[in-house]
Amino acid sequence: MAAPAQIEYPEKIDAAVLKVAGVVVLGAIMSILDITVVNVALRTFQTAFADGGEPLAYSTVAWTVTGYTLALATVIPLSGWAADRFGTKRLYMLAILLFTAGSVLCAAATSIEMLIAFRVLQGLGGGMLMPLGMTIMTRAAGPARMGRLMAILGVPMLLGPIFGPILGGWLIDHFSWHYIFLINLPIGLIALVYAYFALPKDNPQPSESFDFVGMAMMSPGLAAFLYGVSSIPEAGGIGHAKVLVPGLAGLALMVAFVLYSFKPAHPLLDLRLYQNRNLTVASITMFIFAAAFFGGLLLIPQFLQQVQGETPLSAGWLVAPQGVGAMLTMPIAGALADKFPVGRIVPFGLLLITGGMFALTQIEADSSHWGFLIPVLFVMGLGMGGTMMPIMTSALKTLKNHDVARGSTLLNITQQIASSVGVAIFSVVLTNQFNDRPLVTQASELAGKTQAQQQQLIPKLPDVAAFLAKFGADQAAATKALGAEVAKLSAEAFAHTFWVAAFLVALTLVPAAFLPRKREKSHLLDDGDTEGTPAVMVH
Repeated sequence: MAAPAQIEYPEKIDAAVLKVAGVVVLGAIMSILDITVVNVALRTFQTAFADGGEPLAYSTVAWTVTGYTLALATVIPLSGWAADRFGTKRLYMLAILLFTAGSVLCAAATSIEMLIAFRVLQGLGGGMLMPLGMTIMTRAAGPARMGRLMAILGVPMLLGPIFGPILGGWLIDHFSWHYIFLINLPIGLIALVYAYFALPKDNPQPSESFDFVGMAMMSPGLAAFLYGVSSIPEAGGIGHAKVLVPGLAGLALMVAFVLYSFKPAHPLLDLRLYQNRNLTVASITMFIFAAAFFGGLLLIPQFLQQVQGETPLSAGWLVAPQGVGAMLTMPIAGALADKFPVGRIVPFGLLLITGGMFALTQIEADSSHWGFLIPVLFVMGLGMGGTMMPIMTSALKTLKNHDVARGSTLLNITQQIASSVGVAIFSVVLTNQFNDRPLVTQASELAGKTQAQQQQLIPKLPDVAAFLAKFGADQAAATKALGAEVAKLSAEAFAHTFWVAAFLVALTLVPAAFLPRKREKSHLLDDGDTEGTPAVMVH
């Protein structure tokens, strides 16, 4: 079989390529939508899986997001090796099958533990869809037509953050939370049949060996460490065995993984690439940015539903302006990154996000949507669109062509791990903020109870009982005042959590100051390697 570089590709986008692109777009839609539709469902999960009537802690349900992103990070480095060994068509169809099966199982979950486990299965399939899709498209189109095809693939990437929360909210409001997962069943079956007929027959050619030892250390290490961190609110502090044992074990595994990664010829993650200054700076910037931005922004739908009483659908509509802002600036930032050094582009995006996050520290229970929240989210979306792709560009531009795939893998995993860390950190901070306001946590136990049940329960809730006692026999006034006070204190808890996010985003400006501020020559073809492997898009 001839090498891909020797194949002659037609100049125009023909029907054969569009047919293959359709398969990849379907896979991208499933994977990207599922990241965003769940964001508006976390409050629903808190009550749907409530233990004895008391809503679950946010740090617990946040694992439905953390588990998914950790699974994505796990399979990204596995995808390239497995595609060579088993063939892209077979593996892509397996990824669709895993994702669809995971979705159906998520809908059937009867406990939060089951839902988290099935989300991990879903993530194992979803994590392979994007890198495999990029490989399939590159082989079908050739390098000269990739720019135009990337624009096609960019549509679901840009529209996902806008319509994902709206779709998730609509399904929850009009049906139930189960349908945010069941909707993947018809799409998955269509994609499976489409892939079977549209994708070319496999001709697997096993290449380098896979680093199973590295995999056995990285994934469990990250999961154990984040589980320990997430257990802090429930355990009541860092010194508890439930925090220390998994936390320290996970940390030890991650340190061992880093030390080990310099030994194999083909490590799971090629940390030797960090000798490239641009990749190192970009990775540090990406990590802090992704942890602060994705972890902090997940709080917005939660605030809208828990404090302001919005439905999941209205919460979805209210967070959509962030996606609109990103859609406007992402293509502009991409064009500017080809003409100007990224060190002169990225700081402007980060300043917009930092300003927006500091603005959210002033959020209150009665904050206006149009006068405050929507403009802030739109500005932050503008900043996000001007930040992500230029950071990727900076990192990959100065790598040799044969290093691009490994550098792209490093950046993608950095982003997924950072998102997981950010969600875990902010879920812990928010849960602790609620625990510091016992009136809020005690009042939540009254939710959904009948008046008779509430009267029985109130004497066991000292802060609630003391607050209501101020109003004597006027129960109507007492109930109204309790609701207003709980909303005020809850808003304070969110505002304090946004302070952490704001300082973390501001910290991103430090490594961003070391991004290239002068035009640098691209080394992609310096080593004569014209074939290369495509960079995997961040999602």
